[in-house]
Amino acid sequence: MSKLVNPVNPTNQAMIPNIHSTDNDEIDLNQLARTVWRGKFWIMLTALIGVLIGGWYAYVMAVPVYTSKSTVTLESRQDQTVDIESVVTGLSGDQATINTEVEVIRSRGLLEKLVYRLNLLEDPEFNGRLRPKPKVSVSSLVAFIKSKILTDQLPQSPPSDRKVLDSVIDAVFSSISVSNIRQSYVFTITVTTQQAEKSAAMANALAELYILEQLETKFNATEQATTWLTQRVSELQVQLEEAEAKVKDFNASAQLVSPEALVGLNRQIKELRDRLKETITNKAVSVTRLQELEQAKASNDLAEMARVVNDPTLNRVLQIMQDSGDANPDTTAFEARFDQILTRAQVDVSRADQQIEALEATVKGQEQQISDQSSDLVQLQQLQREAEASRLIYEFFLGRLKETSVQQGIQQADSRMLSRAVVPHSPSAPRKSRILALSLVLGAMLGAGLVLGKELAQTTFRDVAELENHTGYTVIGQIPAIPARRRKNVLKYLTDKPTSAAAEAIRNMRTSILLSNLDHPPQIIMSTSSIPQEGKTTQSLALTQNLTGLGKRVLLIEGDIRRRVFGQYFDVTDQPGLLSVLSGDLSLADATIEIPELGADILVGEKATTNAADIFSSRRFANLLDEARLQYDYIIVDTPPVLAVPDARIIGQVVDAIIYTVKWDSTSHRQVREGLKSLEDVNIKVSGLVLSQINARQMKRYGYGDSYAAYSAYYDN
Repeated sequence: MSKLVNPVNPTNQAMIPNIHSTDNDEIDLNQLARTVWRGKFWIMLTALIGVLIGGWYAYVMAVPVYTSKSTVTLESRQDQTVDIESVVTGLSGDQATINTEVEVIRSRGLLEKLVYRLNLLEDPEFNGRLRPKPKVSVSSLVAFIKSKILTDQLPQSPPSDRKVLDSVIDAVFSSISVSNIRQSYVFTITVTTQQAEKSAAMANALAELYILEQLETKFNATEQATTWLTQRVSELQVQLEEAEAKVKDFNASAQLVSPEALVGLNRQIKELRDRLKETITNKAVSVTRLQELEQAKASNDLAEMARVVNDPTLNRVLQIMQDSGDANPDTTAFEARFDQILTRAQVDVSRADQQIEALEATVKGQEQQISDQSSDLVQLQQLQREAEASRLIYEFFLGRLKETSVQQGIQQADSRMLSRAVVPHSPSAPRKSRILALSLVLGAMLGAGLVLGKELAQTTFRDVAELENHTGYTVIGQIPAIPARRRKNVLKYLTDKPTSAAAEAIRNMRTSILLSNLDHPPQIIMSTSSIPQEGKTTQSLALTQNLTGLGKRVLLIEGDIRRRVFGQYFDVTDQPGLLSVLSGDLSLADATIEIPELGADILVGEKATTNAADIFSSRRFANLLDEARLQYDYIIVDTPPVLAVPDARIIGQVVDAIIYTVKWDSTSHRQVREGLKSLEDVNIKVSGLVLSQINARQMKRYGYGDSYAAYSAYYDN
C-alpha cells in the first residue's frame, strides 16, 4: 500500500519533524516592529490619554512649589591653639565623613530644632491637621472605613503632641534634601515648599543649626570627657598597684621552668605522637591482614587461602598436592603452614596493641608534665602582661586628662556657611513641558506594551509560516471561512460560486495533494484535526465535491461513528452504512448512498455497541478499503479529532495520505503539537497541514494580509 510522501521529508524516512522547539531563540526585530505598527492606533490613543492626564495634572492639580538653596563648607583642617592632639578632633574630610555629615544635617533631632525655631507646627503645609479636609478623598474614605470597623474594638483618642510633632518632622524631612558637590567639601541644603520666603528661611536656619550643633556637641563632649577621665585615672592607679603586687607575690611562691625547657618537652611529645600514629596505622594493616586470613580459612578453599597468604612455601605445598592427582589429598602440611602464618599475624596484632598502650601511657605522662610546668609559667606571664597593660592604660588616660583640660574652652565648629539662600522669583515645579513630554512617552510605552503583551499572549496560528515553523510540516491549503450559516448550505455555496475564494482554496489543496507524489498518487485520503469544530468534515465534503468535478468516482466514508455528523449535511438519518458492510449484512455497493449535490457516494457511520477503535482495528475494515480501491478512484475518510479518541491513529495506518486541519486563530499551539505527536508516536506521518476557516478581514487587521493576498481577488464573487 503506497503512502503519500511527506512534503517536509521527501524521502519518507523515519525522521519525525521536531515540533517541540523553534529554530532559534533570537528576537525578530522586523516582526516586533510590524507588531507595534499594527497597533499604532492603540499606541496613539494611549499616548493621547497620557498627554491629557499629564496636562490635567500639570495645569489643574499640581501645586506650584519654590526651591531655595544654601551652602555649607566643611573645614577639614583647623589650626590648634595648643600643639597637642585634641580630645574632639576636626573632621577628616574623607568620603565616609562627608556622607555622615549629610545624614547629620538631615537628622530628626536637627529638624526638630528647625520646626521649633520657625514655628512650623502652626504651618498648614507641614501640619496636615490645620488644612481644611476635602469633602471626598481617598484618605477620608480610608479613615471612615477604619472608624466603622474599629468603633467597637478600640477606644478613639485624639493624637498626642508627640505624634503631631513627628508628623510635622516627617513632612519637613520630605521637603529637604542635602547633597555634596563632587570633589569638594561643600554641602548644598535644598528646601522646596509652597512659599518662596519660607524655602529660603528654612534653608538658612537649617545651615545655622547645623553649625551650632557642631559647637554644642564638641563642648559637651569635652566637658564629659574631663569628668570621666578624672574618675577613670584614679581607678586605673589603684588597678596598677594591685597588678604589680600580684606579680611580686607569685614570684616569691612558685617554682617555674624556663620557656626553652617547655619547648624541648613539646618536641619530645610530638615525636611520641608521631610514633603512636605510625603504630596505629601498622596495627590497622595487621588487623586487615588477620581478617583476610581468617576469612580465607573459613572458606576452606585451599587456592583462596594460598592466594591470600602469598607464601612461597604454602604455594609449593599446594602445587605438590595438585600434582599428586589424588582426589582427596592430605592437607595436613598445608593447614599447618597456614596456621603458622595465621598465628604470626595474631602475634603482630597483639604486639601492636601493646606498643600502642605503652606509647599512649608515655604521651599522657608527658602531657601532664607539660601541663603542670607550663601552667605556672603562663600564669606568671599573664600577671606580667596585666601589670604592663595597666601601666600603659594609666599613662594613656593620664595624658588624655591633661590634654582635655587644656582643650576645654577653645573649641570651634568644623563647618561654616558659604552662601545664604535667596528668595526664588519663580516656581521650580511643576515643569509643565517636561510633564507633557513624559506623559506622551509613558502613554506610548504603555500602548506598545499592551500591544506586545497581547501579541505574546496569542497562542493560536494566524500565518502559514508560523504554522510551518512551529510544526515542521508543510501547509498545503489555506481555506477561508465559508459564509454559510447552516452546514447544508456549504455545498450549495461552493456549487453556486465556483470561482469564490473558498472554491479556489479547495482546488489548490486538491492540487497539492495529487501532485505531492507523482509516482504513487494517493487514493485513500484521511482528514483529521486536533479537536472538534475545526472544519475537517466540511473540508472533506468540499474535497470530495472537487474531485468529482474531475470526473472521478469518489467515496466519502464517515469515520467518526461516535458523533455521525453527516446527518447535518444530508438527509441520511437511520440509513445502513459502515457497520452493515463490516458485519456482512450488506455489500459495499448496497450500503453506499449517492448524493446528487455532492456528485459522489457516501458511506455513513452507524451507532455501534462495540468500541469504535476496535472496529477500525479489525481486518474487515482494511478489507473494506481494499475493496473500495477497486471500485473508486478516490476514497475520503473523515475521522474524529486526534486528541479526542484514538480512531484517527488507527485508521491512519491503512491510508495513503493524511490531511491535518488547524482552525485559524483558534487551535492552540499545544493542541496542535500534542495532536501531531500522538500520530508520530505510532509512526504516522502527516502529509500536510490545512489552515481552515480563515477570516480575511481579521487577517489583514493582524498584519497578515500579504500572506493571503492570493485569494483577495475572489471575495467579490
